[in-house]
Amino acid sequence: MPINYARRLIGRDRTAPANRQLGIVLAFVAGAVNAGGFLAVHQYTSHMTGIVSAIADHLAVGRYDIIASGLGALLSFVAGAASCALMVNYSRRRRMHSVYALPLLVEATLLLGFGLLGSQLAAMDGVFVPITVMLLCFIMGLQNAIVTKLSNAEIRTTHITGIVTDIGIELGRLLYWNRTERPGQLPVAADRERLTLLSLLALSFFVGGATGAFSFHRFGYIATLPLAIALIALAMAPILDDMKVFAGARKNSRRSP
Repeated sequence: MPINYARRLIGRDRTAPANRQLGIVLAFVAGAVNAGGFLAVHQYTSHMTGIVSAIADHLAVGRYDIIASGLGALLSFVAGAASCALMVNYSRRRRMHSVYALPLLVEATLLLGFGLLGSQLAAMDGVFVPITVMLLCFIMGLQNAIVTKLSNAEIRTTHITGIVTDIGIELGRLLYWNRTERPGQLPVAADRERLTLLSLLALSFFVGGATGAFSFHRFGYIATLPLAIALIALAMAPILDDMKVFAGARKNSRRSP
């Protein structure tokens, strides 16, 4: 991956095209991890709507063991999003180049660990749920928060319900027949650029899901390694930029009396 392209895609200074391209890439990763992870842990780890609904359903029938499992997954997702916010806010205050690259590197490292140690982690219990479930939920919360922060909440990569809802809204505007125009009243018009982006995000998530499910079914946990390596390559340019700045500042401090 050319280093300048990676720097533009995940760097500190954001542009709308870079946000869109990164969103599509990460939607693919989210789909792959979500679908492949389902085969590993028998649970969709980005679907917090379903998890919260399941907690409510099982509360009604007194299945407190399943409620605890759902709470463990939910808290892991929230912890992932909170961790991203901490890293982003810390980096922003220090004007670091790796504002968004740092949490992406953390995600890649966790995916790498899942791919290499998944079979061992599957036998370990975390807070009410297996470590694998907690790890994948944490990763999904972390990733969704990355794109939410850098795009000012305009793009989501794991929240397909919201994406599909927005597609439906834009299609409704596109199909609306403006028969009459009243003075001072603008015609109903679809945002075609946004509709295209939403469609690409949904398609990327689906293709990633199919790829992840097929890869995990055939190769097992190591199917996440290519995703981890790609994210590491994407995140390294801004991190190297920060390392150069830090090395220069340290060198100057040694020279000063």
